[in-house]
Amino acid sequence: MTTKPKTIESIEAGAADLMNEGKAKATAGFETTMASMKDGMANAAKGFETQQIKMKETMAKAMKTSEEMMAFTQGNMEAFMKASQIFTSGLQGLSKHITATTQASVEETVAMTKAIAGVKSVKEAVDLQSGFARTMMEKAMAETGRMTDESMKLTEKVIAPLTARMTLAVEKFGAAL
Repeated sequence: MTTKPKTIESIEAGAADLMNEGKAKATAGFETTMASMKDGMANAAKGFETQQIKMKETMAKAMKTSEEMMAFTQGNMEAFMKASQIFTSGLQGLSKHITATTQASVEETVAMTKAIAGVKSVKEAVDLQSGFARTMMEKAMAETGRMTDESMKLTEKVIAPLTARMTLAVEKFGAAL
């Protein structure tokens, strides 16, 4: 058997130690790299989860705003429909009043015509006609005043629901402007 000289043995032992030390350093570097990758992936996952949460919150806010706008628009349509109903009803009332006034005026004119037909003198006809004209003018002035008042009241009633919606819009969205 051959024995190796001590120098060779010490060189082989040094080389083995050097190899073991290199393996240990390589393993430690690999483990450090893997730990860094794991940390990076965990941070990326946390960031992704945070973004998902923020996105869900933003979508929920957008949906809520959309629902509020739909409800507000529906309220506007209801106010418009109510104003239209008030206007239609009021216009019918005014039309009935105009029809009744016109009918009364026609009846008075027919009665006046019959009265003039039965007069005995021109002076009596002129007096009847003058009195009738004065009476008709006074009634026309009174009716014009009544119709103006009724029209103004109707206008106030019609715009009330619309004004209420405008007030609500200013209260609700005025701060956003």
